[in-house]
Amino acid sequence: MLESLSYLVIGLVLLIIAADKFVLGAASTAKHMGVSTMLVGLIIVGFGTSAPEMVVSAIASFKGNSGLALGNAVGSNITNIALVLGAGLLIVPMSIQSQTIKREMPILLIVSLLVLFLLMDLELSFLDGVVMIIAMLVVTGFLTIIGIKGDRDEFSDEIEAEFDLDISLKKASILLVFGIVFLPIASQLMVKGATDIAVHFGVSDMVIGLTIVALGTSLPELAAMIASALKKEHDLAIGNIVGSNIFNLLGVIGISGMIRDYSFTAHFIQYDYFYMLVLTVFLFLASVYFVLKDRFISRMIGVVLLVLYVSYMIWLYMSKGI
Repeated sequence: MLESLSYLVIGLVLLIIAADKFVLGAASTAKHMGVSTMLVGLIIVGFGTSAPEMVVSAIASFKGNSGLALGNAVGSNITNIALVLGAGLLIVPMSIQSQTIKREMPILLIVSLLVLFLLMDLELSFLDGVVMIIAMLVVTGFLTIIGIKGDRDEFSDEIEAEFDLDISLKKASILLVFGIVFLPIASQLMVKGATDIAVHFGVSDMVIGLTIVALGTSLPELAAMIASALKKEHDLAIGNIVGSNIFNLLGVIGISGMIRDYSFTAHFIQYDYFYMLVLTVFLFLASVYFVLKDRFISRMIGVVLLVLYVSYMIWLYMSKGI
């Protein structure tokens, strides 16, 4: 048990470091290539913050632990909205000014319903994975085109203020290679530790994915949220959550499905995925209300989100014996 926990902790620490270097290297390299700030921002808050989930899920699927991969994606979305955003709102009430983030909100809801439709047959298949990856490319392309055509907004300004991308191309390339090399190594350690812990406690790898692994892979989002909230970079903080959740559903689950077919019980859809969907709808409706009222999303919403996260963890413990 101690050895398994060591694998998990070491893998998690290395994963966070590798993901951070990978994102910085990729974004800086893109800037050197003349890519717009908006697209660099989408790389960071979308693909970048979902890199840990993507690699962990891909490794898990290759090893035959697709339940861990699916649980990781859905559990990360629950954690991002309820815990990460909840914690950020407790630090400071937030407003949404960026048109990019306003566009991403309904996209996240549509994506959540699309993935639900694909999983209603209680199977994640290769075809499902292909549809999700295509949808991810379409969404990324749409946001990129809109971002290039549109004027600079608060999101672009906050990206430039938060991330120091003015490093040399050589250093950016080194950071990128470091991330590419160590992300899979860290993920291998995490998957091994997590699956061994699941066996030890007699629970499914999906439950471990929904809890321990989801919390671990969401730590970069939590760190980014706290930093952005303290600096009052509201659009970057919320965009980080929304972008990451879109990529988790389409990219993480999609890659897992393309690697290996996986069948699961109706319990996952009826409870875990449904809980994620409820949180997504709540976030969407709350955002629409506060945007229309031109008001800050209040700390009370943060309290509600944190209560929902704790309630979900308690329910998992009671129902599945974690």
